[in-house]
Amino acid sequence: MILAVVLAWQVALAAGTPLLTRRFGRDAGYPLAAGYLVGAGLLLSRLPVILDDREVAVAWRWLPAVEIDAALRMDALGLVFALLALGVGALIMAYCPRYLSSDPSRHERMYATMTLFAAAMLGLVLSDDLLVLFVFWELTSILSFVLIGQGGRPAATGPAVQALLVTVTGGLALLTAIVLLAVHAGTTSLNTIIAEPQRLTGGPAWVAGGLILVAAFTKSAQLPFHFWLPGAMVATTPVSAYLHAATMVKAGIYLLMRFSAVFGGTVAWDVVLMVGGLLTAILGAALALRQYDLKALLAYSTVSQLGLLVGVIGAGTSAGDAAAILYTVAHALFKATLFMLVGIIDHQAGSRDVRELSGLHRVMPVTVWLTVLAAMSLAGLPPTIGFVGKEAIFGSLGEARGVWWLGWFAAGLAVLASVLTFAYAARLVHGMIEGPTRQRWLREPSWSFLAPAAVAAVVATALGPAVAVLSPLVERAAADARPDGTPPYLAFWHGFTPALGLSAGTVLLGTVLFLGRVRVDRWLRAVPTTPSFAELLERGRHGLLRVGALVARPAHAAGPAPYLVRPLLAVVLLAAVAAMPPGVPAIVGGGLAGPADLLLLILLGATLAGLLVVRSALAAIALTGVVGLLLTAWFLAVGAPDVALTLMLVEVLTAVVVMLALRQQPGRLAPVGRGRPVAGAALVALVTGIAAAAGTAGLTGRSELSGPGRWYLDHAAELTGGANVVNTVLVDFRALDTLGEAVVLAVVALGLVQLGDRAPAGEQAPAGDLVLRFAYRVLAPLMLVASALLFLLGHERTGGGFIGALLAGTAVGLGQLAHPGGAPLLGRLRALPLLAAGLLVAVGVGLAPLAAGRPFLTPLSVSPPGPVASLSTSLLFDLGVYLMVLALVVAAVRRLGVPPTVRAAQETLS
Repeated sequence: MILAVVLAWQVALAAGTPLLTRRFGRDAGYPLAAGYLVGAGLLLSRLPVILDDREVAVAWRWLPAVEIDAALRMDALGLVFALLALGVGALIMAYCPRYLSSDPSRHERMYATMTLFAAAMLGLVLSDDLLVLFVFWELTSILSFVLIGQGGRPAATGPAVQALLVTVTGGLALLTAIVLLAVHAGTTSLNTIIAEPQRLTGGPAWVAGGLILVAAFTKSAQLPFHFWLPGAMVATTPVSAYLHAATMVKAGIYLLMRFSAVFGGTVAWDVVLMVGGLLTAILGAALALRQYDLKALLAYSTVSQLGLLVGVIGAGTSAGDAAAILYTVAHALFKATLFMLVGIIDHQAGSRDVRELSGLHRVMPVTVWLTVLAAMSLAGLPPTIGFVGKEAIFGSLGEARGVWWLGWFAAGLAVLASVLTFAYAARLVHGMIEGPTRQRWLREPSWSFLAPAAVAAVVATALGPAVAVLSPLVERAAADARPDGTPPYLAFWHGFTPALGLSAGTVLLGTVLFLGRVRVDRWLRAVPTTPSFAELLERGRHGLLRVGALVARPAHAAGPAPYLVRPLLAVVLLAAVAAMPPGVPAIVGGGLAGPADLLLLILLGATLAGLLVVRSALAAIALTGVVGLLLTAWFLAVGAPDVALTLMLVEVLTAVVVMLALRQQPGRLAPVGRGRPVAGAALVALVTGIAAAAGTAGLTGRSELSGPGRWYLDHAAELTGGANVVNTVLVDFRALDTLGEAVVLAVVALGLVQLGDRAPAGEQAPAGDLVLRFAYRVLAPLMLVASALLFLLGHERTGGGFIGALLAGTAVGLGQLAHPGGAPLLGRLRALPLLAAGLLVAVGVGLAPLAAGRPFLTPLSVSPPGPVASLSTSLLFDLGVYLMVLALVVAAVRRLGVPPTVRAAQETLS
């Protein structure tokens, strides 16, 4: 249960971020850092259990029909990655308060998103079901997109979209692989698949393995997907430090280590990892050597170091896995340190160009010497943990599986990448120390600003000689990654070994390369450049957008005809399929039920004819509403009150929204040109109407009532306690569908909120109508009371959350029409709090049954003692739907209430 507690704790921290930022401002990073450490402490409390080769696990039934559980499991490998996410996350959160500006809105968004990201990373590394893992995998992609593009800077939009496209493509590959594994292995349990790899044989298994490689390579920025990571450095420094040192890019490394237990040891898997990883390591290091911007240098350095990790996983041995785990820890520490220190230098000096930072050690000695410690670990110099990790990598590659020369060839490639790494690490340090001090006014930042980077730098240095402290956990994690091997014991000194010789050779050759930096720079600048993968991706994306614009061109016409052609053709085709011979008798013999139906049909025809000839916008809106009301009456006549009430409220709300949209617009509709083919349009309308009628009769006339419909009518009341079958289907039987649709509404509402729903200060709101103001004051309270009754009684009678929210939304719209500057009673409603509350209630109700061992969204009821009626989770779930639907209406109404000139300016900026 501890795993669920830690995950819930992290989500609760994210939910509490707004309160923390309002109380502490940007200093909210400090309590958040403490919260991260609480989660890390809870996980560490299970370390003895983990080292004893026992697992910590918890599971709830999620989708019982397909035997899928919401399962969490922590072994040593998962613990290592979880501690990195929380430990480094705590340092980054403690770093943020002194780095961030004084804008409170940015603090809240950034803190909340980063904390949610930490929760997503925890879920990813602790998941024991492949579908659960995929959900968290995609969450990391989406949240990283938000973090990279956060702040509204135009320069961040392209890199954020590029990162999202690449990583989501990998996510699709992972989803396909999961489907193949589930079908082929007969389970989605990650533990079962790893423990019984014999379930996976033949072509489908290898296709799944290839797709997993694609997913991991996209997430961890390996060739040819390496280009997105340097572009993502437009994000603020804390975001870059967290995503690219300890979390986002490490997800791919984790995935490869997990599935090496299944696919590792085979030539194809190991060679792809070794070759792809080491080539990425060399390319990334060479590109880093060309950089003068410190953040760009660290970006390409991250690509290179990730390639080194992927390459050593491909060694196919437990020693290689142990080396990869150790160097993952080392990389998280020294790279987070370097990112934080570069952020401090940029913050203090206003520049990240190493050519402008000479003599910095005279004015910022602590900052510079902490940078030296981190750079030593990056370069693999003793006594740092980077030295121990790199020596372990050289030794593991030299002993890789396969022919003897292949391993040493791979070790040689790793040495080449490390030589280049040493050279750019030396350039980084040399640029800060050598030469005159250009900015003598600089001073050291406060110790509270330096402390997080100092802690990481000191730990990275101290863990070199004290690496034996980490050895039990690393050995256990390597055994979890590859159960058939025996991981080595880690020590600072193994004697005079070939790996030590390679480390010494790396330092020697790196020094030579650094001393010849002028000639090397000249050579690197002379290398011809070809279109990068990023440029090729952009060309492809723009080409795809041009194709999409071509397909969507008919929808950009001024008249309605181009919009209607395709749906009308679809109606005719579907009707032709539906009205096959079995449906003909129903078409011929159905007829009208009585004079009332005939009267409604005549009125509908007259109203539609009026719509064709009116030129007043107000008259057109009124007649459209009449059509809806007539159909409402028809639904009532045939015994469908829920559908009728929903349609009526939609028609009324539509009329309100259209009135808001047409306010300050011309009151006359554009005349139809005389040359338009009116007769042709009438013929098309007639044919389509006949086809639709035939299709409807064919679909509804083949049986009195469908089997599922009869089952719901017979069993709904008994199983749910509700007499309204429509509502019970929505909130009991098919609640997951309803939740998905409500989330779509929430996303739309969020988009409207982000566009802005308020006019700037000083903007004059249009005056409201006196009659509408009186109508609003009289009707709004009655509408709210009726809305509450429809919601509360929806399970038993006509109504429900959706219908109740439509009525409340209509009251909001009426208030906006009557009081454009802000309506009394409902004018203070805001979409975002409603949206958050509705989503939390709906999801919380869905999760509640898991505590009782029941599947997600299982309806439960509580009967308190006394005369109080029982409380059902279905009612609470319906409340969540109510709030989300109301949030969408509020967002749309507020957006339409902004004056047109201001709205156009906001849309241009967005």
